[in-house]
Amino acid sequence: MSLRRLSGGLCILALLAATPAAAQIEDQLSAYTGVNAEGYLKPLADAFGADLNNGFYHSARIPNRIFIALEIPVMAVLFGDDDRTFKATTEEPFGPTTTVSNAPTVVGDGDAVFVSGNNNTQFYFPGGFNLNSFALAVPQLRFGTVKGTEGILRLLPGIDTGDAELGKINLFGIGARHSITQYISDPIFDVAAGFMYQTFKVGENNANGDLLSSSAFTVGAQASKGFEFGILMFEPYTGLSFDSFQMDVAYEGSDGSAIDLSFDRSNNVSWTIGAGLNFVAGHVFAHYAVASQSSFSFGLALGNVGM
Repeated sequence: MSLRRLSGGLCILALLAATPAAAQIEDQLSAYTGVNAEGYLKPLADAFGADLNNGFYHSARIPNRIFIALEIPVMAVLFGDDDRTFKATTEEPFGPTTTVSNAPTVVGDGDAVFVSGNNNTQFYFPGGFNLNSFALAVPQLRFGTVKGTEGILRLLPGIDTGDAELGKINLFGIGARHSITQYISDPIFDVAAGFMYQTFKVGENNANGDLLSSSAFTVGAQASKGFEFGILMFEPYTGLSFDSFQMDVAYEGSDGSAIDLSFDRSNNVSWTIGAGLNFVAGHVFAHYAVASQSSFSFGLALGNVGM
C-alpha cells in the first residue's frame, strides 16, 4: 500500500480510517528519541484524541422505551500548516548540536531534512506521510432504556486489516447517558448528560508489542430540540464536554534499543453544535466540535431512537 496516495484523503480499512502503516511509522521514528519523537507524533496524537472523543451523541433525546440502534459515525480532523513541521534538535553522537525549525511531523512533507556535521557526517530528520486529514469511522451500538439511561458500545476486537505492515487494530469503548429532561416539568428542549471511555491500539512494533496505544475519556452535557414535519423530525443540538486523552508509543531505535514514550495527558473543553434528521428507519446527523484540536462528525444510525 502506497501511503503517499493518502494526501488530501482518508485511509479507510474495515470501517476504520487507520493511521499510516505501523511498520513505516516505526521506521521513521527510529531516528528519534524523547522530545523529537513527541514533536514528530504530536499532530497524530491530537487527531486521535479529537476523533475518539467525538461522535458519541447526536441528540439529547433519550426515548422512554426499549430500543437498539447501530450507528456509524465518521469523526475527522483537518491538519493545518502548523501541524506539518516542528522544531527539532540533532541527537548524539552527532555534532555539533543543531536545531531546525522545519523538521516534518508525521503528517508533514515526505522529504527528509538533512544537516551536515563534523567529519562529513549528516543527521536526517525523517519525512512524514503528507496527510491533510485523519478520520475514524467507528461502528457503535446504542441501546436503552432503563430509567432514562442509555448505553453506548464501540468494539473492534483485534481486527486484522489484512495489511502486514499495519497489523491489528483494537478499539473498545463504553459509555452511558442519562435523561435530565425527565426531571423537568414542561421542558422547552431536551437535556442529557453522559460519559464515554475508550482504548485504542494500532499495529505491532518489532518486539511484537503495541506500537501505538491510547485511552480517551469524555464527560459532558447535551441539549437538543426536535421540530416535527410529518414523518420527519429536524433536531438541532449542542453540547459542552471535558475531554481527556493519553497515548503511549513503544518502538525500536536505530541502534536497536527499545524506546517507550508516554505523551502527557491532554485535557480540553469542547463545544459541539450540529443537527440531525430523524426518519422512520433511522437518523442522519452532522456536527462540528470546537476545541484545541477541532473536529467534525457525520453519520448514520439505523434503528429509530429519536422519535
